[in-house]
Amino acid sequence: MAIVKPFRGIRPPKELVEKVESRPYDVLDSEEARIEAGDNEMSLYHIIKPEIDFEPGTSEYAPEVYEKAAENFKKFQKNGWLVQDDKEMYYIYAQTMNGKTQYGLVVGAYVDDYMNGVIKLSLIHI
Repeated sequence: MAIVKPFRGIRPPKELVEKVESRPYDVLDSEEARIEAGDNEMSLYHIIKPEIDFEPGTSEYAPEVYEKAAENFKKFQKNGWLVQDDKEMYYIYAQTMNGKTQYGLVVGAYVDDYMNGVIKLSLIHI
């Protein structure tokens, strides 16, 4: 049996969700992220696609890009754009794309349980 546990998530306050939100990092390239972020300094793209804070063509794998992601993450927390929950929780999410919604749980889990096949990923399409 897999061992899962709740954790204290880090999320934007409800009133800032629309400013902070982004699409998943792997569904758009750096230039698309740069365009979507525009002049919104609260866009999560500054953390998940931090190369947008550099000149176009900067490698997303450059050490300074990783350093910028960490700096931006700290900035978001300092400015209250991302806040850690007070108590540990299990999180339920829904994600809709192309008219299909998939639901999931976000929990703390042991990597060994995943690596040994105890935890299997599955998608529920509705």
